[in-house]
Amino acid sequence: MPSLAETIADPERRKRVIEDSVGMIEAEVADKSGLTGVAVKTAFATVKKLRPGFVHVALHHLLDEFAAQVDPYWAECREKGVHPRKFFVERGNAVANSLLKITDSRSKGASGPARKAYDTLRPRAVDHVISAMPRLGDLIHKHCS
Repeated sequence: MPSLAETIADPERRKRVIEDSVGMIEAEVADKSGLTGVAVKTAFATVKKLRPGFVHVALHHLLDEFAAQVDPYWAECREKGVHPRKFFVERGNAVANSLLKITDSRSKGASGPARKAYDTLRPRAVDHVISAMPRLGDLIHKHCS
């Protein structure tokens, strides 16, 4: 089974991973509810309106760094023989913090609506990323198994 980095080295497979990742993010946003859900949905809609294609482009630029963070978890998952969905849920906090290191670093150079949205949502970002772990596990399983 290939690593995520090996998978996305192929341009066609990279394109499919990005498309599925955008779908995963959109599904996660759609599932949000309550006041936090309103904030997430509003920020997401604002960024998409002001910068069409932003999520796709951002994923394209961040995917290699994300793969470098996810691959050690994926290797451990395979080594232990645990289903990816279960494994990533169990390691959700660690995986979320690993991924957020990347976006935190990148957000420092951002400005405008994307930066404002990120700063608004960052205090609860770990919780939001953890809630995406079932879908992330499924995505990794689909593309790397």
